Amino acid sequence: MEAICLGLFMMSASFSGAALEFPGSPLHKILPNDFVRLCFMGMAMGVTATLIIYSPMGKLSGAHMNPALTFSFVHLGKIKMEDAIYYSIFQCIGGLAGVTLMSLVIGDALKDPHVNYVVTAPGRLGVALAFIVEIVIAYGMMTMVLTTSNHPKLSKYTGVIAGFLVMSYVILSGPISGFSMNPARTIASAVPAMDFGSFWIYMTAPFIGMFAAAEVFKKFKGKAICAKMHHENSYLCIFNCGYCEHKN
Repeated sequence: MEAICLGLFMMSASFSGAALEFPGSPLHKILPNDFVRLCFMGMAMGVTATLIIYSPMGKLSGAHMNPALTFSFVHLGKIKMEDAIYYSIFQCIGGLAGVTLMSLVIGDALKDPHVNYVVTAPGRLGVALAFIVEIVIAYGMMTMVLTTSNHPKLSKYTGVIAGFLVMSYVILSGPISGFSMNPARTIASAVPAMDFGSFWIYMTAPFIGMFAAAEVFKKFKGKAICAKMHHENSYLCIFNCGYCEHKN
């Protein structure tokens, strides 16, 4: 399920990126303003993330789609290390499969330099700022997830807020860092594009930001209830879950 979830996310990113940024795309011609296209890209990815989180697949796996988030929950004692390793492997496999599939369907539009397999890369403001921004957005996302998912009245809205943050991050951080926040997402684009420029940023910053958020939560709030983005009792939960009667 984790592979399918990130695979669908990357398929949406690939399609939206090609539709909006490929010079030959009708949508690109209709929307000549760069910022307007960026806003549409943000909305597309935010809606995609929300739909995946609340889908049957997302409810089953927890819709992590991100190794940094998964291992942050290991740090919080919610996930077994073995499960986290498999989660991360299949997140990478799913994301790469999604981009590869779309490259076969879209073809030259996805390979075009203006799209370049929707790779994540630092903007004109430089590598250092991109690194800092990636840490900040990862910290913000993890803080939100832990705060809302452990709040009785807010937990059901975690997926909606996550989608809103994804949309906002694409728009605000995209021109600075390329908006990754997710090592598996970066790998999914970097491998087919063979573009590993500043790769280290996206392999480190998301972990730093999310681990920091988890540590702050652990220190001031205590234990997290579950590791799912949206917990639904009718779906199997493999985690050390405070909602379920079982104990892992």
